[in-house]
Amino acid sequence: MSNQEQPTPRRARVRAPELVGKGGWLNTGGKNLTLADLRGRCVVLDFWTFCCVNCLHVLDELRELEERHRDTVVIIGVHSPKFVHEAEHQAVVDAVERYGVEHPVLDDPELTTWKQYAVRAWPTLVVIDPEGYVVAQHAGEGHAHAIEKLVEELEAEHEAKGTLHRGDGPYVPPEPVATDLRFPGKAVRLPGGSFLVSDTTRHQLVELAADGEQVLRRIGSGERGLTPDTFNEPQGLALLPDGKVAVADTVNHAIRVLDPESGALETVAGTGKQWWQGSPTSGPAREVDLSSPWDLAWWQDRLWIAMAGVHQLWTYDPAAGTVEVAAGTTNEGLVDGPAAEAWFAQPSGLAAAGDRLWIADSETSAVRWVEPAETGDGHVVRTAVGTGLFDFGHRDGAADQALLQHPLGVTALPDGSVAIADTYNHALRRFDPASGEVTTLAKDLREPSDAVLVDGDLVVVESARHRLTRLRLPEEAIRVESVAHRTQRAATEVAPGALRLEVVFQAPAGQKLDTRYGPSTRLLVSATPPELLADGAGAGIDLTRDLVLADGMTGGVLHVSAMAASCDDAPDIEYPACHVHQQDWGVPVEIADGGVARLGLVLAGLDAE
Repeated sequence: MSNQEQPTPRRARVRAPELVGKGGWLNTGGKNLTLADLRGRCVVLDFWTFCCVNCLHVLDELRELEERHRDTVVIIGVHSPKFVHEAEHQAVVDAVERYGVEHPVLDDPELTTWKQYAVRAWPTLVVIDPEGYVVAQHAGEGHAHAIEKLVEELEAEHEAKGTLHRGDGPYVPPEPVATDLRFPGKAVRLPGGSFLVSDTTRHQLVELAADGEQVLRRIGSGERGLTPDTFNEPQGLALLPDGKVAVADTVNHAIRVLDPESGALETVAGTGKQWWQGSPTSGPAREVDLSSPWDLAWWQDRLWIAMAGVHQLWTYDPAAGTVEVAAGTTNEGLVDGPAAEAWFAQPSGLAAAGDRLWIADSETSAVRWVEPAETGDGHVVRTAVGTGLFDFGHRDGAADQALLQHPLGVTALPDGSVAIADTYNHALRRFDPASGEVTTLAKDLREPSDAVLVDGDLVVVESARHRLTRLRLPEEAIRVESVAHRTQRAATEVAPGALRLEVVFQAPAGQKLDTRYGPSTRLLVSATPPELLADGAGAGIDLTRDLVLADGMTGGVLHVSAMAASCDDAPDIEYPACHVHQQDWGVPVEIADGGVARLGLVLAGLDAE
């Protein structure tokens, strides 16, 4: 029997659990949806949390799918928080507007639906067919193409069966709110004393007078795009030596330069496409892909870029017209040392100060810095505050004990200390390298994301209050009650000793693994604490790994990073399209007799075991 004559394998189906979340529903006009309401439609559940840049990438990946299959597909966002702040209902309401989410969202602060669907990572996509059965699961980014192929199959199958019901979906847009700014991201002071602010949700830059309130002009049409008159969720701003302003055009994956005098806007770096593993990491700036640049700073005759989407720092050299990676490996975590070996986690704020470049490393709730290496060329990365991906809170005192919660901004102060926009704590904090202490300068802000030093005061971007707020630096720190948190996810009980790790990847229909340039899969495994693994840590090409848990350990977190590349497999396609699928998992485990001896993580497909 030829390949063309082989029957299509029967798709596994599992009845979808009901959608339950204590926070209720958004974007439905007040209606509580059930799976019965969605019967007859292809449903894509998007398990996301608004701190996660990979989740934001997926939101953008799904926009075209939403538009092209509007009468057959319903996308449901299931908001599943990592940080304590993300469990606040109003914060979810804000995030849905901030990121332009145009589909229903279930607010699930207690991870009820997350647990019912056995989700292990942000983001995860689950496809439910028109009869209410789960037919696929995908973790990470890069799956929109595969999901669209599956949707087309489901449409044809259920159209023939009479179980597909076309029509308008349940999305009801919220009423717009009139404010001068809408979820502003970053700000910079122009030489004339006015402020330039990235009005992120409205895809514009806004110039405000020196009072921080009067609107002088708006730059950009307000539509999403990469043209001389459009932005796409711009964030970071940096004043360049020639008086122009560099703009991190985040969702366009580009760096733009604005001439404040003429209003001319030029793209200087990025192609408009998102960087994927295997793409160039240096070269002519307009020919190299970038990934969610979040903030910018001019330091050491380069424009430094907080490349949040790949957990790295890059630089742009205007004289040479080139970009290159300056620090980070693309692995997500907190590892110090030589710049090329360091790990970051969504660096989102930068501030240059002499021989240091300060960094707000948001997902590790950390403040870090880069400085020249003491011997030889290159740079080293060090941590001032923060311990890793899972510990956060609001605690002042010695830096090695202090806690932050997802900071997005840093501002260098004249005395050598650094102010921290401690975003999810709604506070302005300060780290003093001289004393090694962390203090609180102000609280009761609302998602501060940046601050600008002006005549001894700090002008804070209060993102969720849609304004700039001027604060006088206090002579004494505010005393706050210390609070510590850890990311709360159910731990998987695993048996002592040998543990079989299997990452499930099934190439989408009509595709095969791409082996043209070598192995098409990659697996990287590590642990917190490192002593948890007696054997099995490190990199390899197989998606299956035999791990050995160390004797005497009671538990920890397994960090698993997987990547697979697949290409179209039709012989008549001259230039087959290729797709990269990747995801990082942090899996809490407890070692217990009777625990499982196999850990299955789904990258794409369904876990049969």
